[in-house]
Formats: sequence, C-alpha cells, structure tokens
Amino acid sequence: MTKAVFLDRDGIICKDRDDYVKSWDEFVWIPGARKALKRLSGNYRMVIVITNQSAVGRGLVSRLSVEDIHQRMMRGVHQAGGRIEKVYYCPHRPEDDCICRKPKPGLLLKAAKDFALDLKSSYLVGDSLSDVEAGRHVGCTTIMVRNDKKAGSVRNLLTDKTRPDYIVSDLSAAVNLILKLDSAER
Repeated sequence: MTKAVFLDRDGIICKDRDDYVKSWDEFVWIPGARKALKRLSGNYRMVIVITNQSAVGRGLVSRLSVEDIHQRMMRGVHQAGGRIEKVYYCPHRPEDDCICRKPKPGLLLKAAKDFALDLKSSYLVGDSLSDVEAGRHVGCTTIMVRNDKKAGSVRNLLTDKTRPDYIVSDLSAAVNLILKLDSAER
C-alpha cells in the first residue's frame, strides 16, 4: 500500500483569506511552500491536497473556478520540481452536514480508495482542528501548522480532545519533520 501526505490548501500552501480564495488572482503562495512541496515530492510519498471549499456552496465561486485554481496550483508546484497527485475538495457549506467536509473523513477515505493508500502510515498537515480531527478519524499522523488567523485553535488544544501529534510553524517545518520521521523509520 502507498503512503501519502495529505495537505490542507488555505493556510498551508496559499494564504488564507476571510473572504475565500475565489480566483487565481487571489491565490497567494505562502513563502517557501513550493520549495517544501518539491522536497516532499522526492520522499516516496504521494502528496494529496484535501480542502473544504464552502465558497462553492455559498454561491461565491463556481466549481470551474475552484478547479482552475487547483490546476494552476498543481502546475506551479510541478514547475518548481514538486508534484501534487490530486486535489480533493468539499464544495458544501458546514450546515449541509455532508460526509466529505472536514472534520469528517470522507475526502481521506475517497483518496485512500482511489490510490490504495495506507492511511495509518500517512500524514495529514493542516492548520485547524477540523483538519486534525479528519486525520485522527482514519489513523493518520497529524501535524498542525500554527496559523495566526486561527490562533484560537491552537489555544483550544489544551481543552480539546483532538490534539495533533505535532505542531510546527509552517509547511517547510512540517516537511522537515516528515523527512526526519521517515528516515528514523528506515
């Protein structure tokens, strides 16, 4: 079975926006993200993005626009020497109570089925408790990236039952950790 690294998109690869990333013009790479993805791609793990995109369900952006953003993001990573195998996204609003919206594990389970992934040997990197909870549901090692916009999430870790396995400063630090953990495993 294949091992994977699952990444959230907003706050991990591109800057998070209060009004959602609705077009490629609003997509701003987080410094060092493409370089980190290049390093991660050479680690014999599949890189897959899983992201909630409720702006679609809210009527703020079309599926076509979100898919265009994802294609351009994947192309940008490829041009930097990295690879994202696939992007899975949930277009629903939180109140729709779908199975694919994190913290539910639907996106992870779909990816696992599509690519015969070993979820218990995979990592999930996100910046919110819903990311961590989704990863925990399926047995992934969870890594939370500190996000100033979601600082409350990190503060709440002390009282929340869903704690990440690790907390790091950014995607680059998460990749360093994954590479270190993988080399210790060999």
